[in-house]
Amino acid sequence: MRRSPMYMAMTYFILGAVFVFFAIQNVTRSGWDFFTYFLIILATLDIGSGIRFIGIHRKIKEMNNEQQTKNK
Repeated sequence: MRRSPMYMAMTYFILGAVFVFFAIQNVTRSGWDFFTYFLIILATLDIGSGIRFIGIHRKIKEMNNEQQTKNK
């Protein structure tokens, strides 16, 4: 079953927020160590993927609107 790009974007944003939360918890507990940097890198990748999926969603929507106006 296919998921919509907006669903995937929200999933990646939620994952990114969870990783940021864990990174903040780790910093307050033990300071800036390797694991904290790793969590921040994962959060950055997830948020970036979410932004990319929003772009894909917009592009698909524009293409559908062009097709609908062409068919009328």
